[in-house]
This record gives sequence, C-alpha cells and structure tokens, in this order.
Amino acid sequence: MGIGTSVLLKINAEKVLKMLDLEATVDAADIATVRKMSFDAQIILTTPDLVDQLQGLQAEIIPIQRVFDLEELSTKLSKALL
Repeated sequence: MGIGTSVLLKINAEKVLKMLDLEATVDAADIATVRKMSFDAQIILTTPDLVDQLQGLQAEIIPIQRVFDLEELSTKLSKALL
C-alpha cells in the first residue's frame, strides 16, 4: 500500500468513524513508518497484500479489500471498536 492508498483509506475511515459517532486519530503512513510507530495504535487498516508484513505488531491488523467501500469499513471498524 503506497502513501496514496493509505491517504484514501484514512479519508474514508474518518468518514465512517464520523458516521459511527466515534472519535479517533487516523494517520496515513507507508509500511516502514507503520512498523516504527505502531506501538500506540489500537488498529491498523491495510490492504490484504500487506498483512504479512505487519504480523507481530501489537495493534489489531484489519485488511480492507475495497478502499472505497464505506460499508466494508463500517462493518470492520464497528467490530473492532464497538
């Protein structure tokens, strides 16, 4: 997932969080940055192709198949946060 994909995922995650009436800090980052900064993350949203590279981190890794699918994001974020 490049920085462009992570920015799109960030924007859509923020939309869904607002719809769910939840507040959260959402950051967009490349894989190297995520590996360095994940110590305080509760969840990490990523594309399925990067899940293996994120194994071993303390945060819950949530693969998102379709970055523009707000229903998928809503379902997965609800399950993780509610």
